[in-house]
Amino acid sequence: MNINVLYEDNHLLIVEKPVNIPVQEDASGDKDLLNILKDYIKKNENKPGNVYLGLVHRLDRPVGGAIVFAKTSKAASRLSDQLRRNKIIRKYKAVVRGRMQVPEKTLTDHLLKDRKKNQVSVVKAGVKGAKKAVLHYKVIGWDEKSDLSLLEIELETGRSHQVRVQLANAGNVLFGDQKYGPGRNKAGQQIALWAYILEVKHPTKDEMISVKCPPPDAHPWNLFF
Repeated sequence: MNINVLYEDNHLLIVEKPVNIPVQEDASGDKDLLNILKDYIKKNENKPGNVYLGLVHRLDRPVGGAIVFAKTSKAASRLSDQLRRNKIIRKYKAVVRGRMQVPEKTLTDHLLKDRKKNQVSVVKAGVKGAKKAVLHYKVIGWDEKSDLSLLEIELETGRSHQVRVQLANAGNVLFGDQKYGPGRNKAGQQIALWAYILEVKHPTKDEMISVKCPPPDAHPWNLFF
């Protein structure tokens, strides 16, 4: 599989994650991005034995776009620290159903994950196991004919299924999301959520690494671009 490399040096590997590929090995047994990239490094750099590649953050399986991996343990430790301190900038584009009533807003919820069902729900603060989730969205387009809105989203936290659950809870489900938008989307539609900007501080240099990864030229993205 050909993976689009957005940035690479001795410490970092930033790529475009294809949709519908898990970031790491899961119960499906399907080929995962982490092992695909280990094979890429092994071949590209002619490395014998096991290849180190640190997982820093994740994208849901149906979501595509920019994701960063660490090629050294030092980089993994420093990037994980940036993530904990909310210093990694992650911006998404998303297409949701309906017109957003508020053009720009911060959504704050508490999310609880049912690991057996792989389902996340919004609960009251204080519920055991619930985690606070914060995102900021801005409406940057609306297609009247299809009644779809294009959003720019910046994450403040990185919870499982966060964008999908918070937007559905706000009344605007993601285009193509059957899990959190049953009855609103058709089977086979691709979720319209894309990680399009990623900014990290380089783990060994005093500089920011910023990449842009535009969504594909396909429906529903091409209604807006």
